[in-house]
Amino acid sequence: MAKHLDLEEQEQLDELKHFWKQYGNLITWVLIAILGTFAAWNGYNYWKRDQAAKAALMYDEVERAAASGEINRLDRSLADMKERFAGTAFAQQAGLLAAKVYYDKGNIDSAKASLAWVAGKSADEGYQAIARLRLAGLLLEAKAHDEAVQMLAAPFPKDFVALAADRRGDILAAQGKRAEARAEYEKAFKAMDERAEYRRLVEVKLNALGLNPSATAAPSLSKPEVKP
Repeated sequence: MAKHLDLEEQEQLDELKHFWKQYGNLITWVLIAILGTFAAWNGYNYWKRDQAAKAALMYDEVERAAASGEINRLDRSLADMKERFAGTAFAQQAGLLAAKVYYDKGNIDSAKASLAWVAGKSADEGYQAIARLRLAGLLLEAKAHDEAVQMLAAPFPKDFVALAADRRGDILAAQGKRAEARAEYEKAFKAMDERAEYRRLVEVKLNALGLNPSATAAPSLSKPEVKP
């Protein structure tokens, strides 16, 4: 009986050896690939956390430079941020913050460059939209109307559609195109939440162009007269 069991064990062992000889290398490489992928994923996550932590520290430096109003210091810290952490959200925030400081200090060219960088490099649609809207505003101030319109040509995320229409209205109004400007302001007014404070400003712009959107909307809200 024992001899019979030994034979069965030997057969199983031989089958296992044959199987491993045929598929052992493949199994080994699959395991290496799986473990390698797992290690790479953990390493990538660690790298991302490390990058985010370092980017946050550098953003603090940008904030301090912005608060102090030291333009040279701001230039250096922003350049470092762009060079080392361009793909992080902190870099996009730093670009927007720096643009505001440059503008307040009268350095319009640097403000434009900073906004253009965010608009072109950011992977976040929200930051891109903010940068494009602000840059279009600066171009409008410079009377570069065609460039401003071009900056607003690409589609905007849903939450920024109304603001983009409002900004296009501003550009068209500055060009003396009253009918086109009114159409854009109407789009903005209709797309904005009724409780939004900015909606009142759009309404003022429409009033200046001879349209009262509140009065236009009022009849649709009244109940139809029922005849006996």
